[in-house]
Amino acid sequence: MQVVKYMFQPHGDERGMLVALEEFNDIPFRVKRVYYMYDTKAGVVRGNHAHKSLEQILVCIHGKCKIRLDNGREKKVVNLEKPYEGLYVANNMWREMFDFSPDAVLLVLASEPYDEKDYIRDYDEFLKIAGQDHEN
Repeated sequence: MQVVKYMFQPHGDERGMLVALEEFNDIPFRVKRVYYMYDTKAGVVRGNHAHKSLEQILVCIHGKCKIRLDNGREKKVVNLEKPYEGLYVANNMWREMFDFSPDAVLLVLASEPYDEKDYIRDYDEFLKIAGQDHEN
C-alpha cells in the first residue's frame, strides 16, 4: 500500500506562520466539504469506516494523532504531527483515527459533501468490496 503524504509550503516571518491550500494545486481534488475534530478523549478511535467514492486530505493542524489505513490486504499506521503535512486518503480505504494528543485538532478536506450512502461502515462489507477491487 502506498501512503501519500503532502508537505504543504509554510510561509512565515516574525509574525508567525501561514499555510495556504488551493484545489488542484496543493489538494488533488475540488474541496466540497471541510470539517475538523477536537477534544477527542483518550482511548477514543474515530472513523471506523471507508467511503465508496469520497477522497480526503487529513491535516493535524494542532497536536498529533495517528491514522490507520487499511486497503483490505494490508494496514499501515501514519503519524500526523506537523500542521504543514497532509495525508491523502483514497476512496475504498478503511480509516481509523486514534491516539489523539489532548490538544489535537484534525482538519479534514473532502472531495464531496456529506452523503450517508457513500459510507461503508461494516468492516466485513468493506473487505468484500476491497476484494472485488483487487480482482479487477
